Amino acid sequence: MTESSDVTAFDAKAFVQRLPGRPGVYRMLGTDGQILYVGKARSLKARVGSYFHAGNVSPKVQAMVSQIAGIEVTLTDSETEALLLEYNLIKEHKPRFNVILRDDKSFPYIHVTTEARFPRLNFYRGTRNLPGRYFGPYPSAGAVRESLQQLQKLFKLRNCEDTFFENRSRPCLQYQIERCSAPCVGFITEEEYRRDVDSAVKVLSGRSEEVNAELARQMDAASEALQFERAARVRDQLASLKQIQSQQSVTAASKRDADVVALATESGDHCIALMFVRGGRNLGSTQFFPRAPLGDDGEIMSAFLMQYYFTREAPREILLSTPIVDREALESALSDRAGRGLGARWLTLTQTNAVQALRMRALDRAGIESHLEALRQDLQMPEAPQRIECFDISHTRGEGTVASCVVFGPEGPVKSDYRRFNISGVEPGDDYGAMRQALTRRYTRIKAAEIPMPDVLLIDGGKGQLAQAVEVLRTLTLSGLAVVAVAKGADRKPGQERLFIPGREGPLILPPDSPSLHLIQRIRDEAHRFAITGHRKRRARRHNESALEAIPGLGPARRRELLKQFGGLQGILRAGVDDLVQVRGIGRPLAQLIYEHLHPGA
Repeated sequence: MTESSDVTAFDAKAFVQRLPGRPGVYRMLGTDGQILYVGKARSLKARVGSYFHAGNVSPKVQAMVSQIAGIEVTLTDSETEALLLEYNLIKEHKPRFNVILRDDKSFPYIHVTTEARFPRLNFYRGTRNLPGRYFGPYPSAGAVRESLQQLQKLFKLRNCEDTFFENRSRPCLQYQIERCSAPCVGFITEEEYRRDVDSAVKVLSGRSEEVNAELARQMDAASEALQFERAARVRDQLASLKQIQSQQSVTAASKRDADVVALATESGDHCIALMFVRGGRNLGSTQFFPRAPLGDDGEIMSAFLMQYYFTREAPREILLSTPIVDREALESALSDRAGRGLGARWLTLTQTNAVQALRMRALDRAGIESHLEALRQDLQMPEAPQRIECFDISHTRGEGTVASCVVFGPEGPVKSDYRRFNISGVEPGDDYGAMRQALTRRYTRIKAAEIPMPDVLLIDGGKGQLAQAVEVLRTLTLSGLAVVAVAKGADRKPGQERLFIPGREGPLILPPDSPSLHLIQRIRDEAHRFAITGHRKRRARRHNESALEAIPGLGPARRRELLKQFGGLQGILRAGVDDLVQVRGIGRPLAQLIYEHLHPGA
C-alpha cells in the first residue's frame, strides 16, 4: 500500500498523525517532485515523526526538512521487506541526502578448474558461474597474481589456456623455469598432479598445516627409500610453504571466513575500510569513500552493508566497528550471521586503515589545491589550473619508441585519462618527431571535442620539444592553454629544472622548495614512469616476450636461471644489482648491465 501527502499544501503534523505504526519505506520529496531522501522504518509513524520533532536540532536534518514539500510512504509486511525496497529505491534514484556508495568495485578471485582432468589455477573477475572452485575475494589484481605465483612455484600447476594446453608437443618455458610440471606432455601422472592440486586448494582454504604434515611424511618416506633427490625436492617445497606462511602479516587462530568493516569520519568526510579474511588468512583490504551528507555513523555503516552485500555473496561473518540499529533486518536479508565476538586485532587494523586512508586523502587533496594555486601565480594564469597534461618520450637507442600522456586534476592523477602512443614512421631516436606525432594525435581529438582541453600542457624536454608543441597547437589553431617545457638542470638533479615558456626570453627557474615546482616534478616523473612502463612492454613483445634477450652476454642458460630465481620478468625488474649478483653465473659487471638495460635513464 502506498500513501502520498499533498505536495502543494504539506502539513507535516497532520500527515504524521495519519501514518500507521507499521514497517515501511518513506520518500521525502522536494518542490520539484525530486526525491530528497529514502528511508526505512520499523514504525513509519515514529520514524517520520522524528524528523519534525522540536528536539531534532541537527543542522543537516533541518537543512533537508526545510526543503520537504511532500512525503510518500509504502507499507511493507516486515522490516526486512522495507530494507530491500529501500535498497532498490536508493539504487534507482540516488537521492541527494542518502548515503551513496560511489565505488563500484569488482574484486578478483583465484579460480581452480577442478572439473578438468588436469586443473589449472587462473585469475578470474566477474560472475562466478563457471564450474570449479573460487577463492577470494582479493583486494587487487596484484594480490591474486602474487598468490598464483607462489602456488605455481610450490606445486607447479599449469596456468595456460585449455587450447594451448591441448596442442603442446613439448614443454613450454614455464616447465623450464620450474613453474609447471608439464602435464601437457605426460611428465607427471594424473594422480600425482591431482595430489598437487588438492594441496594447493588446502593452502587456499587456510589448511596449510595439513599440507605441511603431508609433505613432511613424503620427505621421510623418500629418505627411507633412499630417494634422496626426491626427499631434497620435497624438503625445499616444505621450506617454501613455511616461508609463505611466515609472510602472512595477520593470521587468525581459527579458520574463520569473515569480512571486517571499519568506519572513520573526520571533518564531514567518511572512509569505510574493508578487510577480507578467508580461512583465517588476511587477503588484504580496500577502502570506500561514500557520499553521506545526512547520516550518522550507524546509518552510514548500515547503508554500506546494504549497498555492498546485496550485489555480492557475504561471508559467514561480518565484523563491524560501528553498531547498527537494523541488524536483525540485515541478517534476515542477507540470510547470514552478523559479526559476534569481534576480533579486536582485525578490527584495530582495519579501523587504522580507514583513518589513515581518510587522512591521507584529505592531506593529498589540500596539498594539490595549494600547489595548483602556486602554479597559477608562477605562470601568471587568471585561475588555478584544473586539468594538466604532461608528455614524455621513452626508447632504447631509438627502438620501441613510446610517448606517454598523463593527466592531473584537483584530486591528483586522473588515471582513466592516461594514454600511451606507439610511435612509428619517424627516424629512430628522433625525439622531436616522436613528440610532434604524439601531440598531433592527442590534440586532434581535443580539437574535435572528444577530450577536454587542459589548462596547462607540460613537455618533458627543452626548447626543441617546446617548439614542437607550439607548432602543433598553431597548426591545429588551438589556444588558451599554458605550454611549459621542463628541462633538467646541469647536474640533472631535482630542484635544478629550467622551465621554458613561449614568449619568455630566458627560462623560468623556480626555487627548489617551490610548491609549484614540486607539483611539476611529480607530474613529470609520473609521465616518465608511464612512458618507461609502456616502452618496456613494447620492447618485450618485440623480443619474443622477453626483454632479456636483447642484453649482450646473457645467454639462454643465464636467462633461465634468472627467470627461475625471480619467478618471471616482473621479479627481475624489481631486483637490484645486489640481488642479481646472487644468481649463479651472474657477476657484478653483467648484473650492472642487466639493471641498466631494464631501467634506462635510472
